[in-house]
Amino acid sequence: MLLQTPKPVNTRLIAFTLMLGNFVTGVSIMGPAGMIGDLAGGLGVTIRDAGYLITFGAIILCVGSPLMVWATSTFDRRKLLATALAAIALGQIASAFAPNYDTLLAIRLAMLMLSAVFTPVAASTIATVVEEKDRASAISFVFLGWSLAVALGLPLVTFMAAHIGWRETFAMLGVFSIAVLVLLLMTVPGKLRGTPLSLRSWAAIGKSPLMLTLLLITILWTSGQFVLFPYLGPLVTKLAGGSTNEIGMLFALMGVMGFVGNVTATRIVGRFGAFNTGLIFLLAMFAGTFVWAAGAGTLLAMGAGVAMWGLGFAAFNSMQQARLVAAAPALASASVALNTSSNYVGQAIGSGLGADLFARDLLLTMGYVSAGFMLLAVIALGISRKLR
Repeated sequence: MLLQTPKPVNTRLIAFTLMLGNFVTGVSIMGPAGMIGDLAGGLGVTIRDAGYLITFGAIILCVGSPLMVWATSTFDRRKLLATALAAIALGQIASAFAPNYDTLLAIRLAMLMLSAVFTPVAASTIATVVEEKDRASAISFVFLGWSLAVALGLPLVTFMAAHIGWRETFAMLGVFSIAVLVLLLMTVPGKLRGTPLSLRSWAAIGKSPLMLTLLLITILWTSGQFVLFPYLGPLVTKLAGGSTNEIGMLFALMGVMGFVGNVTATRIVGRFGAFNTGLIFLLAMFAGTFVWAAGAGTLLAMGAGVAMWGLGFAAFNSMQQARLVAAAPALASASVALNTSSNYVGQAIGSGLGADLFARDLLLTMGYVSAGFMLLAVIALGISRKLR
């Protein structure tokens, strides 16, 4: 067992709390995408520079996530999760008072480094406190927080930034983070500790062709998503003349479909298995990004693409987590941390590439590049089925 529980716990309540924690984490990481235009205008920088708030943050996260998990593998889980949420709360509030772009970037990087452990620790915690037969669905439920971050969080961020200002938006996100922190301290039991992770733990993952392929798949599909995702608002405005309302609606559509996809995955994974369930939702993302690319310039077609793309992203990520945990339950903290790190590698690659394409005014190309990454992920997923 990865964790030792001193007494029976309410796993549903723990899962709900960790889901909310992932919501807070998701909004803190992706929040700039919902107000990228307001940030650029308010700080006097370009859209590309504002997008780098996500790119550089992803670089910090992809390095910090496995390192922090390794360094804190034997720490009390509740204290560790609480510290991550506290860092998010303080970072969001401090961001509201940032006098310039450089200061805001520094605040975000510090916040994300300290909070890098939340998602992998939350996944490994819930994977261990529930019974094995419920593991995939429990992980999927905890990752609903990321779906809700897109479905509810980003539209609210877009609306609030446009109507009350980006500084006030950061402050309100900080206050909400404090509320979730309090809930976590009340519901997640103390004295939950992890098994120490040694160099052998990481080496075992490095020697597994299946795990390495799964991590590559995560990098590929996340790169594809983040070529477009941080620049969704400016792209809708430039290509289809959309306003703040249309941008918010597309973020909401993506998130709602992500929520539907994740709930659906939770219910069908027991029948179809994690591989087949994951394939369904990865193909949905490929189809969605291709429809976006082919229909760029028509708001209805772009919306249809967002809906299909949104259906897959959260569900597929959950299936990736479930396959990694099933491959080596004793290495769950390490493998989930590396998968989270791979997510952030993909975010850095995709958002950086997207920023360059946007700056070059290659707006139509962005959609096809995104679809190309998704197709490569589909191919890699097929290869993973033959690996053990």
